[in-house]
Amino acid sequence: MRTALRLGGTALVFLLASLALPTALGTPTALGTFDDLYAPRTDSASPEPAPVAHDPAKPTAVVVVGDHGAVVSDTLAPYEILAATDAFNVYTVAPTGHPVPLTGGLDLVPDLSFAELDGLLGAPADVVVVPALPDVGESTSKPVTDWVARQASGGSLVLGICNGSRVLAAAGLLDGRPATSHWLRIDGVEDLYPAVDWVRGTRYVDDGDVVSTAGILSGIDGTLRVVERLVGPGAAARAADVVGWRHYRRGTAAPMEQAQVGPADAVVAFNTAFGWDRPTAGVLLTEGVGEIELASAFDAYGQSSAVRTLAVGHGAAPVRSRHGLTFAPRASPTDDLDRLVVPGASAAARRAADRYADLAPVYLHGEPGFPFDGVLRDLADSTDVATAVWTAKVLETTSPSPVRPGRGPSPSDRSRSPPWVCWRRSV
Repeated sequence: MRTALRLGGTALVFLLASLALPTALGTPTALGTFDDLYAPRTDSASPEPAPVAHDPAKPTAVVVVGDHGAVVSDTLAPYEILAATDAFNVYTVAPTGHPVPLTGGLDLVPDLSFAELDGLLGAPADVVVVPALPDVGESTSKPVTDWVARQASGGSLVLGICNGSRVLAAAGLLDGRPATSHWLRIDGVEDLYPAVDWVRGTRYVDDGDVVSTAGILSGIDGTLRVVERLVGPGAAARAADVVGWRHYRRGTAAPMEQAQVGPADAVVAFNTAFGWDRPTAGVLLTEGVGEIELASAFDAYGQSSAVRTLAVGHGAAPVRSRHGLTFAPRASPTDDLDRLVVPGASAAARRAADRYADLAPVYLHGEPGFPFDGVLRDLADSTDVATAVWTAKVLETTSPSPVRPGRGPSPSDRSRSPPWVCWRRSV
């Protein structure tokens, strides 16, 4: 276990050096886009998705993923919120139908290819959700940007999540319009797309037929805004309550102070520099797990730069999530793992991993609350408080209470001001 960083002479030099390179924290590395976070599976497994049901009386909302994957929370959080309303046909769609890696190595089997969706609807989708993609700006992302542009021209309401706004900008949908993006990326996208009016200090920007959101979990707010517009504020409030989200404000985006890189954030440079020594956490996939519960495990550990994740299952069979998404594990729990963590309140209630007692499984969602809360607490316990604070900052989330003392943080860490106070600014 790694303990909290203490600033001796060498560490102080490292801190000063890391602060002299704040632009490095805006690279894909700091946003959890290490190559291994998007590494495709090495076997040829390609399970079939669950059969889709379609109600022509409902509007259709789709969450787009590229052939090279997408950010896991950008993808799964909007999906669960839209599905939880029971007001939409909700599908994940991709250029092709093979499994695609979400950040952290969670392989999603898309419900439909673009061609299959076009054949099913015969018209553009009502809502198109676009997450951050690892290959935006490269030729490999052109099938996505071209398809999204066609959907928009046909009348779709387009929702760009986090750096998904760069996908929208690349598709030519934001010129001359206000939009927002992740606080670590917004300066860079402003340089790349100066024709866009980039807005800071808000969780989302609603510009009519295009809604864009700030970082990662601010995508929940943007999705709730879409629900509010198309279904009603009551449905949005109920969906926020179902997933435990505390930021929903009827009719407006919750303001937040624009985050900046500060001295305490040097921890991510430390985690990145010593990434070769990161422990591997097996994330056990279980039937019926919530989509945000899954995202919380893969994204919180991944964005910390301190933990590798590996999707594991009881066997090789695909796993269906609460609202019917299909995921394919990459391995079985083995002693080669450093830890075994188990997302899902239902998995905790039925002790779904007790057969692996020798691995001391950690149930991440045994307590009520927003799913990311439990993972951030575990991250503080198993690594250090500073890492958990950085991760919350990148995710743009809060925790309802100070990190509880655990195995990792030292007594000096525990005596500091509650690590979540600085994120209270965003509510």
